[in-house]
Amino acid sequence: MFALVESGSITKMLNGNKGITLNDLQYPRAIYTLWTEAERNAIGIYSIVYDDTNKKDERWYINTNQSYAFADNKVTATYGTATAKAHADTTWTAQDETDGKGTEGEVKEEGLKTKLIEKVKGQAANELGKTDWYVFRKADAGTAIPSAVTTHRAAVRTKCGQMETAITNASDTAALITLYTHTEQEDGTLVRPLGEIPIKYF
Repeated sequence: MFALVESGSITKMLNGNKGITLNDLQYPRAIYTLWTEAERNAIGIYSIVYDDTNKKDERWYINTNQSYAFADNKVTATYGTATAKAHADTTWTAQDETDGKGTEGEVKEEGLKTKLIEKVKGQAANELGKTDWYVFRKADAGTAIPSAVTTHRAAVRTKCGQMETAITNASDTAALITLYTHTEQEDGTLVRPLGEIPIKYF
């Protein structure tokens, strides 16, 4: 991306995919690829320098839009202060219900923890689904479920519950991030405090 600077102010953002007319002179698209930065600067066109200092992981934070500034002969794009995503669900208020937007007390938008827990439950459900047929067969024909399958299904449910509790008990965003941060072990495996839903093939 590029910016057109006139009289010390940014007047237009340019994506570099077409030519431009400046002061009655037509410049081809090639100026964005063949000209040097100094040559473009001479006619008021500057490459944008991106400063991601304030940008945070969008899994956990809501970043601001970028703002652009011209200073010290350079155009810089920067982010403002990121906001941590809300952990708790937000609900419709009595006024919302009066305004016909939703029913008071019902979830308006799921919070981060709810979404993370739903993902864990989905992973557990997917793993249990692989052996559901053993349960159906027992109910239909009375065939016993192998003990290894029963043990594994119990382990999946137990681990799912532990993971849900860990997410629920995380005190802040930093604590949530820690739960999901992998560290390499001596054997080369990656492990995170939250753990994983156990997977097994029968």
